[in-house]
Amino acid sequence: MTVQDLAGTYSVQGSNQEKTGHISYHGFLTLSIDANNRIIAQWIIGDHIQNGTGFYKDQILVINFNYEGDDQKIYKGVTVYRCINKDTLDGFWSEKHGNPLYLGSEYCTRIQQSEVLN
Repeated sequence: MTVQDLAGTYSVQGSNQEKTGHISYHGFLTLSIDANNRIIAQWIIGDHIQNGTGFYKDQILVINFNYEGDDQKIYKGVTVYRCINKDTLDGFWSEKHGNPLYLGSEYCTRIQQSEVLN
């Protein structure tokens, strides 16, 4: 699998950086590739948009992300995905100001073009 194989849009379900670990959000992740074969990521979770950049090697995808909170502060973190195949990403994440006792989690499945059009 190459970094180009990862480009596309994924459905995301995840849990926040808290004790419960229950699925607490759903959304979308779009991955594209820049001229240097780096990942450009954008998550849309509800009405929140998060952006990130990262890299891929040996079935591991690492993305540094940031977003503006409701308090107009910029929050930063990192997400690490195990690329199970080109259509499935299984990962965890942590934010700088999140609860340091826990990791968030995300599971992403590629949305096929026919699903987007219907």
